[in-house]
Amino acid sequence: MRRRDFLQTSFKAGTLAGLGATLGPLAALGEEGRRLPYDLVAAKGAPPDKLFDAAIAALGGMGSFVRPGQTVVVKPNIAWDVPPERAANTHPLLVQRVVEHCREAKAKAVYVFDFTCDDWRRSYQTSGIEAAVKAAGGVMAPGNSEGYFHPVRVGGRSLTEAKEHELVLEADVVINLPVLKSHGSAGITVAMKNLMGVVWDRGFWHRNDLHQCIADFAGYRRPTLNVVDAYNVMMRNGPRGGTERDVVRMETLLVSPDLVTADAAAARLFGLEPDAVRYIRLAAAAGSGRKDLENLAIHRITL
Repeated sequence: MRRRDFLQTSFKAGTLAGLGATLGPLAALGEEGRRLPYDLVAAKGAPPDKLFDAAIAALGGMGSFVRPGQTVVVKPNIAWDVPPERAANTHPLLVQRVVEHCREAKAKAVYVFDFTCDDWRRSYQTSGIEAAVKAAGGVMAPGNSEGYFHPVRVGGRSLTEAKEHELVLEADVVINLPVLKSHGSAGITVAMKNLMGVVWDRGFWHRNDLHQCIADFAGYRRPTLNVVDAYNVMMRNGPRGGTERDVVRMETLLVSPDLVTADAAAARLFGLEPDAVRYIRLAAAAGSGRKDLENLAIHRITL
């Protein structure tokens, strides 16, 4: 069996069982401290938009996170000027459906942006996300001008301050929408690392202990909801990828209000123990979230 065929068979067969968690006694909190039924929902076996429909319903609907009249920022990964099948960016169908749910919850406005690595106009277009957001009634916002970013105090061990995008600073609700994929420096990139796209000087992170900076920022910026796109997963050559041969179809979505929990589950889905990813260990040790999946309430859905 070729290596790629083996990866596809192995990961599709064990997608949700590999999380290794059971329904525990604790559950997360939603908007205004409303208790949620689960700490994490893992859904598999359908297109990205249908997976989100099922997962958000299990958490009580988008109204558990977005109230009428609120301003929402949705932060996908749109870093690269590559098409959706390369899995370098968040799947456009998922982004569209998240925006639609926010609007159905009567959000005042839904903004979508990323501080891209490739040219932002081309990345927005080629990824399919710009068209998806417009179709859903959201607003695509630019993220590649320093004038949009303002100083904030992070107070971490390596990252003490940063410049954060004004849309995030002014939002009532932040929905973090990363794609799970490999990363040459971080091992994997998921919810915590996706937040690098809301700050200006990412070079500082790479020069000053990337893993510690990721963990530091996770303690400062905690999104309202984290939705991990693992429909197509780039298993190697990340974060941009080389060809579609780097990609395995897992048809999975992970949803949690806790970004450390989301990353821990994503690591296990990728084939790693959470403790094998240093920034997950650091963030959990700092109290920014929980990685002990075996003690959390996890709901699995197969469509």
